[in-house]
Amino acid sequence: MLVSASAVLLGLLIWFLLRIRYLRWADLLLCGVFGFLLARTIAAPVVATVLDGVGAFLGELRF
Repeated sequence: MLVSASAVLLGLLIWFLLRIRYLRWADLLLCGVFGFLLARTIAAPVVATVLDGVGAFLGELRF
């Protein structure tokens, strides 16, 4: 799979923000999930299915 220049720049930015301790690991996880949803990789449908399941579960909760 070909990696685009924007993906490399975004990865470097995330690495830099982690390096200066501006980003926490939870933020990195959210950035990664967002990246998988935007990318057309083999893992993207799995991540999207998991997120849909979590969203459906949270939507069923009644307070």
